[in-house]
Amino acid sequence: MFIHSTFAQVYSCNNHDRQQIMNLLWLSTLILQIHRGLPVTHSLKYFHTASSKVANFPDYVGLAYIDDIQIGHYDSNTKKAEAKEEWMKNFTTVDPEHFRLLTHLGIQAEVKDKEDLESLQKRFNHTEGLHIYQRMYGCEWDDETEKIKGWEQSSYDGEDFLALDTKTWTWTAAKPQAVSIKHTLDHDRDLMDHLKFYYTGICVHNLKQYLNFGRDVLMRTDLPEVFLLQKTPSSPVSCFATGFYPSSATLFWRKNGKDLRENVGHGEILPNPDGTFQMTVDLKVEVTAEVEGKYECVFQLSGVKEDLVTKLERRSILSNASDEDNVRVAACATSSVLIAVILAIIVIVVVAIRHKNKKANYDPAADEDGT
Repeated sequence: MFIHSTFAQVYSCNNHDRQQIMNLLWLSTLILQIHRGLPVTHSLKYFHTASSKVANFPDYVGLAYIDDIQIGHYDSNTKKAEAKEEWMKNFTTVDPEHFRLLTHLGIQAEVKDKEDLESLQKRFNHTEGLHIYQRMYGCEWDDETEKIKGWEQSSYDGEDFLALDTKTWTWTAAKPQAVSIKHTLDHDRDLMDHLKFYYTGICVHNLKQYLNFGRDVLMRTDLPEVFLLQKTPSSPVSCFATGFYPSSATLFWRKNGKDLRENVGHGEILPNPDGTFQMTVDLKVEVTAEVEGKYECVFQLSGVKEDLVTKLERRSILSNASDEDNVRVAACATSSVLIAVILAIIVIVVVAIRHKNKKANYDPAADEDGT
């Protein structure tokens, strides 16, 4: 779900620049995914990216997500806010003024974020090359407890720069170059009042409005298919759940009714191409007749009262057999592994980019604060 047709233009870029910007765009989105527990929590998130010197690619892109599903897109080429989901497109016909306002706000954000990128390049003494400034913000709402949480943070060239703590309503500087900006923002009471009003009011209002209009899609619950997988008799047994929605789910092993903490490895919640999610949890155990029936893999989904329980039995484990079911499940498992490998490669590339930029642009004067 993280690479969309809206980024099709990136494929006409220079290969090196294209790879760097796609890595940073994708990585930042993945890093900011909030894997929630069982409470029914909904989120509205925005990702703004301003970049420099990337040929044939918009130098500004804005994305909007609700519950980890992309609903909107704006870029410096189209200068227009566009809906991405079918139900969101219907919303544009019901309330066209809302999207005219989003377009106006997108244009304003583009100007501001480009100015911030230029300012950061000066602060870091970067006069040339590819550089990226990202601003990521949004809000969460628990529809059971009514608890509200807002968040905002920015990064430069893939590294944290500045973040807003909405508990204390103060800013946190992640780099020496951000310290003076933090002090300025902390003392801007008018700006802080505006941010409080936005994160506790406007953002949550928009979130509830979108949820209400797209409730058939966003408020649904899809139970997964659950499989037990094992490569060899000595390998851990993987409990693999795929096709569930929303992402607020848990998967765990238990023995004789008690949750297991030892000899258990939890995987991340990952997206499927169809908008659903998948996850795995491994158990190190020798599957013998004595342990059969004592272990259970338990899946819990937000909004669903009953647990989905799969008992550990030798006949239920799919391994390297050649039957049709095993082929299908192996394909799913391979997909999960490939995603994990891709993520690892992304992290390696981003680290390499950071090292290269630091080495190429190092200047002792750049360590001092100020423009």
